[in-house]
Amino acid sequence: MKYKYLIHEPRDFISIIYINRPKKLNSLNIKVLYEINHLLKILKKDNSVRIIIITGKGDKAFVAGADISEFSNFQSSEGYKLSMKGQSEVFNFIETLNKPVIAAINGYALGGGLELALCCHIRIASKVSKMGLPETSLGIIPGYGGTQRLAQIVGRGIANEMILTGSMINSSRALSIGLISKVVNSDELIDSAIDISKKILINSPFAISKAIKAINFGFNHNKNGLKKEIELFSECFDSEDFNEGTNAFIEKRKPNFKGE
Repeated sequence: MKYKYLIHEPRDFISIIYINRPKKLNSLNIKVLYEINHLLKILKKDNSVRIIIITGKGDKAFVAGADISEFSNFQSSEGYKLSMKGQSEVFNFIETLNKPVIAAINGYALGGGLELALCCHIRIASKVSKMGLPETSLGIIPGYGGTQRLAQIVGRGIANEMILTGSMINSSRALSIGLISKVVNSDELIDSAIDISKKILINSPFAISKAIKAINFGFNHNKNGLKKEIELFSECFDSEDFNEGTNAFIEKRKPNFKGE
């Protein structure tokens, strides 16, 4: 399959996936998610690939969120399907993949972009990167696992602050709270991800797959949390605040929320 929104760069035992919508700051839409799922299913079965690196094309964004225009007119039933399908086919798929996935965050990782990084097993970022979950400013909540995984990684208090304020944090702050494990210069990002990959490649692929499974098992109690997130995410689509938030975003103005 020829990919429109992805660039796939195979190396020795390593596959680098570039999200390739730089003019849209690599924002996610249904077609991008489909391509990611399609490629990951191939790489999962490919024994010559032992590690996957995901990054964004260009120097501005890893993934600067979801494509708002795609779901601005959705109702709750459509929002439910969007969240459930995305979680199942991409975000949960990555988290439970038997091969390590490294997020190389190069610039903005917002909304669905940060959620994509959160489901990866290792996250590193360039010094200029900014991260956040600004969904509440649109009248919705994170719908691709962000409410669950962010709290798991940085703790409930910081997750509450980031999600409720919708604020962005820089890479230094992200490192200090454990959201990422390393900060490097932009021109060193991919090389740094490859260096980490090489250290992993020394070890047993069988043991690594089992380690990923064991670590994930400790968080199985949050599967109900992911289901609840899908339900609450979808309910937002029938609210007046969602209509106001998305319209304000598209019209480039401040929203006037009424809590309805």
